[in-house]
Amino acid sequence: MQHSLQELLTSSALGGANQSYIEDLYERYLEDPKSVDASWQAIFETLPKSTAPEQPHSTVRDYFRRLARENHGQSVTVIDPEASAKLVKVLQFINAYRSRGYIEATLDPLNYYRWKTSSVPELDYHQHGLTDADLDESFNIDYAVYGKESMKLRDLARDLKATYCGNIGLEFMHIHDMEQRNWLQSKQEKWIEQPLFSKDEKINLLKELTAADGLERYLGAKFPGAKRFSLEGSDAFIPMMKEIIRHASRNGMDDVVLGMAHRGRLNMLVNVFGKRPSELFDEFAGKHADNKRTGDVKYHQGFSSDFAVDDKKVHLTLAFNPSHLEIVSPVVIGSVRARQTRKQDKEHNKVLAITVHGDSAVTGQGIVQETLNMSNARGYKVGGTIRIVINNQIGFTTSNPNDTRSTEFCTDIAKMIQAPIIHVNGDDPEAVAFAARMAVEYRAVFKRDIFIDLISYRRHGHNEADEPLATQPMMYGIIKKHPTPPKVYANRLIQEGVITEEDATEISNLYRDALDNGECVVPEWRPMDMAKVDWLQYLNYDWTTPYESHFPIKRFKTLAKRVSQYPDYVQPHPRVEKIYADRMEMAKGKKPLDWGMAETMAYASLLDEGTHVRLSGEDAGRGTFFHRHAVVHNQKDGTGYVPLTQLHANQGRFEVWDSVLTEEGVLAFEYGYATTDPKTLTIWEAQFGDFANGAQIVIDQFISSGEQKWGRMCGLVMLLPHGYEGQGPEHSSARLERYLQLCAEQNMQVCIPSTPAQVYHMLRRQAIRKMRRPLIGISPKSLLRHPLAVSSMEELVNGTFQTVIGEIDELDPKKVKRVVMCAGKVYYDLLEQRRKNGQTNVAIIRIEQLYPFPHEDVKAVLAPYAHVKDVVWCQEEPLNQGAWYSSKHNFEAVIPTKAKLTYAGRPASASPAVGYLSLHTKQQQQLVEDALTL
Repeated sequence: MQHSLQELLTSSALGGANQSYIEDLYERYLEDPKSVDASWQAIFETLPKSTAPEQPHSTVRDYFRRLARENHGQSVTVIDPEASAKLVKVLQFINAYRSRGYIEATLDPLNYYRWKTSSVPELDYHQHGLTDADLDESFNIDYAVYGKESMKLRDLARDLKATYCGNIGLEFMHIHDMEQRNWLQSKQEKWIEQPLFSKDEKINLLKELTAADGLERYLGAKFPGAKRFSLEGSDAFIPMMKEIIRHASRNGMDDVVLGMAHRGRLNMLVNVFGKRPSELFDEFAGKHADNKRTGDVKYHQGFSSDFAVDDKKVHLTLAFNPSHLEIVSPVVIGSVRARQTRKQDKEHNKVLAITVHGDSAVTGQGIVQETLNMSNARGYKVGGTIRIVINNQIGFTTSNPNDTRSTEFCTDIAKMIQAPIIHVNGDDPEAVAFAARMAVEYRAVFKRDIFIDLISYRRHGHNEADEPLATQPMMYGIIKKHPTPPKVYANRLIQEGVITEEDATEISNLYRDALDNGECVVPEWRPMDMAKVDWLQYLNYDWTTPYESHFPIKRFKTLAKRVSQYPDYVQPHPRVEKIYADRMEMAKGKKPLDWGMAETMAYASLLDEGTHVRLSGEDAGRGTFFHRHAVVHNQKDGTGYVPLTQLHANQGRFEVWDSVLTEEGVLAFEYGYATTDPKTLTIWEAQFGDFANGAQIVIDQFISSGEQKWGRMCGLVMLLPHGYEGQGPEHSSARLERYLQLCAEQNMQVCIPSTPAQVYHMLRRQAIRKMRRPLIGISPKSLLRHPLAVSSMEELVNGTFQTVIGEIDELDPKKVKRVVMCAGKVYYDLLEQRRKNGQTNVAIIRIEQLYPFPHEDVKAVLAPYAHVKDVVWCQEEPLNQGAWYSSKHNFEAVIPTKAKLTYAGRPASASPAVGYLSLHTKQQQQLVEDALTL
């Protein structure tokens, strides 16, 4: 017997939970009338209408509630009220599986189920008021489930369980967008269609599983006890990755960037990226290339290769990664954004980001949340990332998931961006491959993040020297008896008649023979075209490499005028209007250039020459201290106008992004961008210099050491506002001492420009010079508008960056008895006080580059004062901070032979600065007096 949905609304059908279900249908109807059955459309068209231009849901919602309260009254004529109400219960039963079926899915290969914290009674049709007597009754079901207009309840219950409670559990009903929900639902409900994989595809899956397991066993036998962070138990990760790559290529993608921690990395390198096993074995044996780098452990190394799919090639990149498990995620996203920009892939169709997480790390480390939060922000989106969780159900060493998270699933964090989550049993490679294909297709269609939760186990301890039974006796008692994933799948294929036991043995033996041979074991591997590698032209350059900084003055003036104007339809804020009016005066040569204009002209001159510029950070468009205003906000309509994008048709690309409110995630993103695109001047600006504290992991693990560990060059610029202005501990110091402490082996530059011309040349030098190493720019606050901190146009167009600036007043060197060396804003305090005192016996010189320390340049500036025996280093920072401790040996190496070096500055302090303005002023006056008083 079949029942129609037509004219269903009756008081009996609206009882209890039915009301909510019909409200949901009505919500769908409001979004798209065609998304519901035609009979529902007819019913909703008869509902009370509002006189307002738009029909509010509240009117109809109240109508539903009134009908639910009353058993009589305004009911619509129905064919069979009892049957119609029953149909609503069937639809609720279906909805329960779609919403919560994944909770009861057979996801754990060990059947240990310790990760489960709840059950779902509503997956039983009895919970919806249906009985066994209804099992053979047929119902017309919404959305034509499984391609059928009607089904018996018995068949429906069977298919729902097979679809939503099998080896794949799809979590998707938290997504608001109905198109995405319907798409995912349709994909998942095809899971029970068989066969989904051909015989050849199944055999290939077994080969890839066997390779994953075979490498680990080989390494375990050949190098017993050596750390390798084995993938065993999560072997299906390898066929999953290869299936993602294959399917990505078939969906038009030609570049894949992968970021992962150490678990399974060696397996990935050999069995997906095509690294020669013999090279890996050499690394285990302690051999390494003879180069000048300090290197890193083998399970942190990255790799690049080409991977053949049909008649095309996909370029693969595995990002280098330290042991800070999740920090590589935003680095990968930045790299992908750079590749997409280079390819002009505005629709995000060509480059795919994949990040791999651990079950404890994905929910335990805040950088994951930061990365997800950036995923759809304009300056950082990449059109979706496939995020894979290798969920071994144990995390690090904790004994209970309740100790590692407060959520039901480790992937619940995905819900913050409404990303779908595919939970999949790691012992079922076909389910894993199906999940891989679904993820690629979803990302290709909707350009949004999607998670795959690969639920598996870890056969060994955290590393191979651990004894997991000591802390995990119950779980590891099961693991020791559990067959390996290749064995599980081989037995399944033997039972299906796809292969014989001899075939499985031969597959294993052939792979082991290939490892013995030491050559590439990935049949899809192809050699890379090195001619396409951008970084080749930047190799073998150092600090002494000459560069041309001159810029034609006529061209400079033309650009200066263009960056100082905006169309008539743009109405700026009065303060911004004044800034731009002043800039036009500077462009005409009527005023010297201030800091904001000089910085803007650095970008303009580079863009004019074809260099690209990317600048991001909190308040980057305006500038935290109201000095940049690269974006003019129209006070009429809120739109932004960017003069630096309007120079001429053939200029470089200029981007400026006000970032999300984070430092770690954004700085890691920009590092990834800068390591990928050497032709773009990539800049991250902290709102205040000390805000970089929140990104210290990025600075320590990547920026300062990436080249020495992995050979990764990077031209990233960090602009860190710094200067003691009486604003308290949190907004004074950029923690200069931390960067100087990290300096060694010529790894990066630390500069403190004190004039607009200097910042102009510092930025241009970073882009023009062939060498690519990070630049830490300690930038000013009060100097942005200081009357003495100005530069002439001549100093910009015909000058160069000066690592040290000598005395600017006309002092007789012979009369000088003391030389004060300093850096940054304190110079102007010293200069003004000296002039006020009328002193002519103290010379002041500025060190503009503290690392690499310019020994010869400083010696040349100090040469006229060879007779001086009294040299002072003056700084605003406390004694234990700033440049004193880190650079004292450099100062002593350049001062006159018989001179004594002393310190003038704040006393040592646990805090970067005092919090009271009166005390700040007293300290500042004292350190200036100490520096100048003989």
